[in-house]
Amino acid sequence: MHLEEAVLTVSTTGKLLLAGGWAAAALGTAIGLRRLDYQRIPQVAMLSAAFFVASLVHLPLGFASVHLVLNGLVGLVLGWAAFPAVLVALGLQALLFGFGGLTTLGINTVLMALPAVAVFALCNRPARSGPEPLACGAAFAAGAMGILLGALLLAGTLALAGSALDRLAVVVLLAHLPVAAVEGFVTAGAVLFLRKARPEVLEAPLVPCLRVETFDA
Repeated sequence: MHLEEAVLTVSTTGKLLLAGGWAAAALGTAIGLRRLDYQRIPQVAMLSAAFFVASLVHLPLGFASVHLVLNGLVGLVLGWAAFPAVLVALGLQALLFGFGGLTTLGINTVLMALPAVAVFALCNRPARSGPEPLACGAAFAAGAMGILLGALLLAGTLALAGSALDRLAVVVLLAHLPVAAVEGFVTAGAVLFLRKARPEVLEAPLVPCLRVETFDA
């Protein structure tokens, strides 16, 4: 789901999308950091690392790539903190392995983190506190929805960038359908485990942020 560099620079609309992606990524990251309790930073780092590793195994399509993302799971556990988690992981991938790129870092962050926030809003409650069958279904939907929403955003971005990319947008959407099913099963298994072993992890995004105040003597 990484957009490669120079894909959107072929048109004026594409360049505007790049700029808008950076603005949206900055806004989402600011909200995520503002709502992030300092005590949850290790949790964010762990999920950022899981996202980093999962999305390293990818199938390149030339203009983008298909791979596991785990943004559904990231969204369920982190809420808005998914933005800084995804931004850091994608930045490291761009610097270390050349996946995506620095110019597309903003738009790539939005493509993967915005669906994560949507998944949190729609699926966190049933996945966290619903009966087990409902929680399993909600977690599966979260994993699949994270991929499908991201694929829709990616396809829409390609379609808006220029008529030459319209057919590629359709290919991107179809290529992510099997990935969505795999993500659904992985997320459902992870959520069922967390409900039994660490249920507080799924409740963490709902806990009011506690800031540590420091005073000069």
